[in-house]
Amino acid sequence: MTLNIELLESSFAQIKGNSSEFTAQFYRLLFADYPEVQPLFVHTNMEAQGKKLFQSLVLVVNNLLQPDVLSNTLKGLGTQHLQYGVLPQHYPMVGSSLLKAFEATLGTAWTPDVQQAWTEAYGAVAQLMLDGANYSPEQVIFASDRKIVG
Repeated sequence: MTLNIELLESSFAQIKGNSSEFTAQFYRLLFADYPEVQPLFVHTNMEAQGKKLFQSLVLVVNNLLQPDVLSNTLKGLGTQHLQYGVLPQHYPMVGSSLLKAFEATLGTAWTPDVQQAWTEAYGAVAQLMLDGANYSPEQVIFASDRKIVG
């Protein structure tokens, strides 16, 4: 799959000045649509988390033309998220909320082409992170017991 780098860069440039608004919108949507993920953030400074999320988006957009850098970084991020209790089924939840946050923030600039570009980009990002996490059935069960249940 070839990503539409021009659309990704131009649409992201439109939200760069509203990073706090964008990330707040993302987490509002994520927790409203998927309350089961809230326990993953129980001990998290959400302001700092929002900044980390946005820095990750900046990293992705800034390295769209450097696939090796992007691949290695995202696989490492996937490994790191395994330690936080993130499970494979959380990735579509995050993707859905991320796309909704882009739509809400971009308004009329959220066109079908922009939506497709970000949908494809998130799919690629999520796959690289999942590859880095390399979930085994035991890890999924352990992570589920440790972070989500109870």
